Amino acid sequence: MAEPALRVLVVDDEAPARRRMRDLLDDCAAALPLAVVGEAQHGREALDLLQSAPADIVLTDIHMPDMDGIELARHLLKLPHPPVVIFTTAFHEHAVQAFEVNAIDYLMKPVRVQRLLAALQKVPRLKPVSAEKLAQLPASARRFLSVTERSRVVLVPLDEIVYLKAELKYITIRTVEREYLLEESLTRLEQEFGARFVRVHRNCLVSRDFIRGFERRVNDDGDSHWEVLLTGLPETLPVSRRQQFVVRDVGRVSV
Repeated sequence: MAEPALRVLVVDDEAPARRRMRDLLDDCAAALPLAVVGEAQHGREALDLLQSAPADIVLTDIHMPDMDGIELARHLLKLPHPPVVIFTTAFHEHAVQAFEVNAIDYLMKPVRVQRLLAALQKVPRLKPVSAEKLAQLPASARRFLSVTERSRVVLVPLDEIVYLKAELKYITIRTVEREYLLEESLTRLEQEFGARFVRVHRNCLVSRDFIRGFERRVNDDGDSHWEVLLTGLPETLPVSRRQQFVVRDVGRVSV
């Protein structure tokens, strides 16, 4: 019985690099059944393609605009059947030590056909790279959070998020338009995006860009507290006593 072809997606923001990779894959096809299911010029396009045309392997450049290859790999883990990812990079040798330490396969540019074939031949024995290993790689901060809705992966741009609120085992992502549910740790999100978000309560991070001001409110018991006023939303968020210093630090008080 014939061996099923490996389905490959090529991701690179440079068209000549994508053409070269396809030529190399054609050279490998004599030794290994392959089928290129598509090409993408950045991570978001790749994710869209994979949700309608699944692949066994993604060959992705690391440095790309909009979404780099490492962030793409993190979002791919949300797919029902995540593909194996092999990174291509022009990094100097000393800069890829993290890949070797974490046993993550990569190809140095210019990619050689024998090295590519060796990497592809390992794919049937490999599992998708874990989020923990990906977190050890030298990458820029994510530009998106990803959630799963009706078996599809939906990207939420960081610059559209008003706040992140922990509720039971989920994080509620709030944008001006709607809410999403995310399974991640609020503490980890704060560590990753502390420059963008400020903690106003033990269960809530608010985007600095969406803080319109602070207002002092008095509850029914006569106790006063601060609340965050939000740009684009009528609701307000309470500031805990422990976090009241953010009123001074952010410094936009409504009177």
